[in-house]
Amino acid sequence: MEERIQKSYQKYHANAFQTLLHLYQGNYWRFAMSGLFFIIKHLPSWLMPIAIANVINAASSKDSSQLQAIYFNAFLMACQNILTNYFHVKYHSTSIRQVEAGLRATLIKKIQELSIPYQKELQSGRIQSKIIRDVEAIQTLSSQVFVSGLNIAVNLFVALGITLYKSPVVFMFFLLTVPLAAFVTLFFRKRIRQSNSDFRQEMEETSAKVIEVIELAPIARAHGLEKHETTRLNKHFTQIYEKGFHLDILQSVFGSVSWASFQIFQLICLIFTGILALQGRIQPGDVVMYQTYFTTIVNSVSGMITLIPTISKGMESITSIGELLIAGDVETYHGKKKIQHLDGNFRFEDVSFLYPDSLKPIIDHFSLEVKAGETIAFVGPSGSGKSTLLNLLIGFIQPTSGKIFLDDQPLDELDMRSVRNYLAVVPQTTLLFSASIKENITYGLKNVSKERLDEVIEAAQLSSLIDQLPDGLDTLVGEHGNKLSGGQKQRISIARALIRQPKIILLDEATSALDNQSEKKIQQALNYLTETPTTFIVAHRLSTIKEADKIVVIDEGKIVEIGTYEKLLAQKGYFYRLKNE
Repeated sequence: MEERIQKSYQKYHANAFQTLLHLYQGNYWRFAMSGLFFIIKHLPSWLMPIAIANVINAASSKDSSQLQAIYFNAFLMACQNILTNYFHVKYHSTSIRQVEAGLRATLIKKIQELSIPYQKELQSGRIQSKIIRDVEAIQTLSSQVFVSGLNIAVNLFVALGITLYKSPVVFMFFLLTVPLAAFVTLFFRKRIRQSNSDFRQEMEETSAKVIEVIELAPIARAHGLEKHETTRLNKHFTQIYEKGFHLDILQSVFGSVSWASFQIFQLICLIFTGILALQGRIQPGDVVMYQTYFTTIVNSVSGMITLIPTISKGMESITSIGELLIAGDVETYHGKKKIQHLDGNFRFEDVSFLYPDSLKPIIDHFSLEVKAGETIAFVGPSGSGKSTLLNLLIGFIQPTSGKIFLDDQPLDELDMRSVRNYLAVVPQTTLLFSASIKENITYGLKNVSKERLDEVIEAAQLSSLIDQLPDGLDTLVGEHGNKLSGGQKQRISIARALIRQPKIILLDEATSALDNQSEKKIQQALNYLTETPTTFIVAHRLSTIKEADKIVVIDEGKIVEIGTYEKLLAQKGYFYRLKNE
């Protein structure tokens, strides 16, 4: 399902309607079955005008012999409505709900494939709006177009068909209403489409700002900026109000003009058919029949016009989702080598990296050799490129020039997904899920033994915390772990890395929220639990990296010093000055 949806957008992204049709490929037979049951279901309403006309004509002619048959058929058609309606809804709802779920799954899958730099440029509120609001709009579009569209189409066909059969003159009169409907539609369609686009973009922008305000609420309150944040967000709410109000008024005027136009023609129809009856060209009961069919035609055309805002909104949502699904900045490893074994030897050869919007490289001609099992610490002032080096090692970004080798294999020729199976990362900002402590530690792993879990908990200095909690390991941590302190969250994050027994560990300020004693114990536990992995550490607290095999001092993306802790202090150079600042 996800792959087909992705291909639909890639092939037809320039045409929203073609994209919509292709999304339902494989479900056409369900729509056909739903349409069949829909037609059977609505037979009573389509044939009722004829039955009413026959009753009136029979009453006026004093011939009531056919009334019993009319009543029997009407009763039979009404009873079948219950069963046919069930199958009609079952078939079309199955198709629409499957595509709705498939769209959301495809969007989530796409987000997982997008490159990390591209993801950082996206606002979570915009993505959330696409996954929730836009998919819902497409579901509404699909449902309305099929059910209402089918109803309109069949109603027009039946009403016009019977009218043409009964009276070509009245049929020609009916056709005069179509050009008016087309004119009204064309006049408003472009304006409504543009108004929907403006409203959708403002909703996405505001959604992003709302999430930002919620996440930063403690900071705003700590600085007494509640009023500032409220004012800032109210500007966006005002924009939503203005653009939403403009859209509502436009759609209201659109509907009102359409309704008024058709009411005038309906009155004309009544006068026209009444004259025909007086002239004897049609029977008196036929006036009611034609008036009923004319109302059906009017309502059908009016329904088509009413659908336009929904269609416009749905098509805009298809375009909105397409912006994400056809984004080309993805991690792709097609044809690249998957590794089955990893030692952990690294080699940087004249590596440089320049961010797209920067004039100066953040990593500048960086060369370094790291042997398997070594612990390497990157130190230096903020902005010197330490975290960028870790992103290069993970494969989130690629060097602008130079090469990085892993076990003598160029990193850019490897399938990084296979490399990451041997890698564990503890980021500077601890990320926890709204789940239990156990689920956060064992994230993505199955069948973790209790012995292994207990060993990791002890090594990460979590035992005392878990013993104090009433639900122990099953304690829920809250959204983003907000029920825990910064140090507690970091210990869980470290435990999550340790339990994977990685060959490579990347620690980006991973122990900054821990006291010195706990941090020292965790550093000692790393080698014991993970069989001497290759470890890269970024740290500002220089006293915590005494055990590193190499300390690489970086400034403006270049290596200025390298050596052990004691050696660098003895040199009384750059590292010595950093240590004593």
